[in-house]
Amino acid sequence: MKVSIDLFGSARDFSSKNCINFELVKNSSIKDLRNKLLGFIDLKFNGNETFKKIINTSAFCSDEDKIVLDNFKIDKTQRFSIIPPIGGG
Repeated sequence: MKVSIDLFGSARDFSSKNCINFELVKNSSIKDLRNKLLGFIDLKFNGNETFKKIINTSAFCSDEDKIVLDNFKIDKTQRFSIIPPIGGG
């Protein structure tokens, strides 16, 4: 099934587009999606550690505007947003 990730904040550097699309098997989890994104960074950006840190510390939001945890099961074609932590003071 097709899963799209809308890119926000520092995650926008992952692509020249506003989103990245992946194919996942039904009942994959957000953790699986996170790992797929990490693999994408390994291939596209030679394992850029800064990008990997962004992925590992980001939250994911469903197309229903709800934060979803790593164990959330994806059972249909769906759109998510990656929400990196915001720095500042």
